[in-house]
Amino acid sequence: MRKTGIVALGAIAALALAGCSGSADGASGSDSAEIRVWLVGTDTPDEARDYLKTTFEEENPGSTLVIEEQQWNGLVDKYTTALSGSDAPDVVEIGNTQAAAFTSAGAFTDLTDKYEELGGDNLLKGFVEAGTYEDKIYAYPYYSGARVVFYTPQIFDGAVPTTLDEYVEAGITMKENGVASGIYAPGKDWYNVLPFVWENGGYVAEQQDDGSWKAGFSSEGGIAGLEQMQSIYESATSAPKDGDETNAQVPFCEGNVGFLSAPSWFQWSLKAEADADTPGCPDTYGKDVTAFALPGKDGGAAAAFAGGSNIAIPAKSKNQELAYKALQIMLSPEYQELLAAKGLIPATSEANGALPEDAVTAAAAAAAEASRLTPAAPKWADVEASEVIKDSLVKIAQGGDVTKIAKSLDKQIEEILNS
Repeated sequence: MRKTGIVALGAIAALALAGCSGSADGASGSDSAEIRVWLVGTDTPDEARDYLKTTFEEENPGSTLVIEEQQWNGLVDKYTTALSGSDAPDVVEIGNTQAAAFTSAGAFTDLTDKYEELGGDNLLKGFVEAGTYEDKIYAYPYYSGARVVFYTPQIFDGAVPTTLDEYVEAGITMKENGVASGIYAPGKDWYNVLPFVWENGGYVAEQQDDGSWKAGFSSEGGIAGLEQMQSIYESATSAPKDGDETNAQVPFCEGNVGFLSAPSWFQWSLKAEADADTPGCPDTYGKDVTAFALPGKDGGAAAAFAGGSNIAIPAKSKNQELAYKALQIMLSPEYQELLAAKGLIPATSEANGALPEDAVTAAAAAAAEASRLTPAAPKWADVEASEVIKDSLVKIAQGGDVTKIAKSLDKQIEEILNS
């Protein structure tokens, strides 16, 4: 679930030639080396980063571990270059929706035989599947963050909606009563559109018997979901029609938002101190922030998009054995508990006991039960990179014909997935 830059299709395909897809057991590597771990964004807390570095260096005397933070914007382009070169990092975090582009290209080391050793059936099943290609596991779960609906009783003090229709109606009512965005819905935030498509019986893309991919935004359910979303754009939000979800804490902290759907870890953006690099509002609207799972069409939790990441060892890493030792630490219950303590859904159920006992985490747990991922198509990252979904939603937010836009979108998605 992540943002990508423009992907050179030929460059990713070339990774299949550049990568060796070897094993972490027999690959080259010295007894001591500098191990480079690429983490993306700030989701991994400092406590976990410190634990990884300290533990690795204590267990591997003479070796050092360096964490190099990357940014989500342009990540696929950067990985495409780095993973095929002679100076590849040793362990990388990759967005779950981006994993297939690299697993299918041979960019990561085959770790299938490490499944039981790394957690087995305790691992997040959907994220194991996201890192699997042709029955081989190349990327393991790192963490998940189910999307929940944040709100503050200072803005919304009614009964929590129990169906998707009630949710939309509550958002419209709040806007009519003076809240700028009863539901915060910028046009490019496509992650929060997917539940409306899924709950109305539509789909994103499905593989056919002949191996080709068929997109489903223009299916009957897809149209119904997009039309429901258009009613939000028109009557429940004042978010920029051509904006994205970046810095959504700003309008929330200004008291201009009723409901805001975001990954569970977004609570830390709202609770960040006012003098932080990216300030929140812990003393005002973020003080009593709470959340609920987006309700489904017929009640229960909606099929929301499951954000999160996988971790893998680049096939071109020169330190396969030491890289695997670092990856083992990252999947250990001790490390995963540090992620869980910050509200991230851990990769292994063994760490679930460290999850905070609060409303946000409870909502995330409920949402995770019904969550879904984007299609595990080798070229799905290319769909994201093209921004055809975002561009189409902006047109819908601006009042365009939903059916016409959805049919055009499906055609573009199919051209990319089947090229």
